[in-house]
Amino acid sequence: MRVIRGLHNLRAAQRGCVATIGNFDGVHRGHQAILQQCREHAARWSVPLTVVVFEPQPREFFAGDQAPPRLTRLREKVRLLRDFGAEQVLVLPFNDTLRSLTGREFIDQVLIDGLGVKHLVVGDDFRFGCDRRGDFALLAEVGREQGFGVEHTRTFTVDDERVSSTRVRTLLASGNFSAAARLLGRPYSLHGRVVRDQQLGRTLGVPTANLPLLPQPLTLRGVFAVVAELENGERHPGVANVGFRPTVGSERPTLEVHLLDFAGDLYGQRMTVYPCTRLRGEVKFDGLEALKAQIERDQARARHYFTAAVANHAYSLPLASAPLGRESMSSSAMSSNAVSSNTISSDSSSADDAADANNG
Repeated sequence: MRVIRGLHNLRAAQRGCVATIGNFDGVHRGHQAILQQCREHAARWSVPLTVVVFEPQPREFFAGDQAPPRLTRLREKVRLLRDFGAEQVLVLPFNDTLRSLTGREFIDQVLIDGLGVKHLVVGDDFRFGCDRRGDFALLAEVGREQGFGVEHTRTFTVDDERVSSTRVRTLLASGNFSAAARLLGRPYSLHGRVVRDQQLGRTLGVPTANLPLLPQPLTLRGVFAVVAELENGERHPGVANVGFRPTVGSERPTLEVHLLDFAGDLYGQRMTVYPCTRLRGEVKFDGLEALKAQIERDQARARHYFTAAVANHAYSLPLASAPLGRESMSSSAMSSNAVSSNTISSDSSSADDAADANNG
């Protein structure tokens, strides 16, 4: 896997590829279907699969704190893209220079002169360029001129609804982690490295592992029963607070995790935290004694959850085995109605906010 930061870092050996473009936030099952679609063409051409992403994501650039919260940090997104077959990830800085490109300039600079793309897979509602002329029709037109194929993304549905990052965010915000896992193809998780903090938890008798979060809108906020996975693969039940700790005050969001019945030094370790059920929202208490009493109630509720959900105490993530439900993928990828001589088309219903490959 090669991560290429900016067009200026592209080398000649990295040109010539099958590509797709978008945010790929969450790398959910709809994204995974797009990557599978790309892999088929990459194998046929014997070229690498390249995913083009933007940093920051376009809506973050334009909307700032009003942008939708991310499902995955860039680091985790790259890892997931690699796991699902991407061989190159081109990270384009979304800035005034990039946003000022016309649609044709974007195609010329990024796809033709930059990547030397042989085949492109995008949603048919993909829009780009400061002139708003950048769309699927323009890509198909230039593809005919320059000899590269342009193909719609396939629609992927679960329970007769398209899978999208927006749909995943809605489920997570409502605490429906089982349904979110069905759309992601895995349990939702938070990641980070344990750092030293105020160590207030120790004074309250509930030591916590503190994982700083990026200063961005939070996908989750509140107190949750969680399963925490350590670097050595061990999994432990726990209680986690995600947010700004209103009782003691915090300027940036933090993930605080208390592992039940655990003793050990976790500083410096990377930890993966799987929320299992929401216990309550964040509350500002009158003092530390009131906070401590609530923490004890949170622990009791978490223990009750794990006793009921995990009979063998292996903490094998009940959400991971959630049924996938009804699912389907639609595509007329092998249709003879090609946009160009080497361009494949599919049903226009595949514009599932560009399967969120383009919107997020």
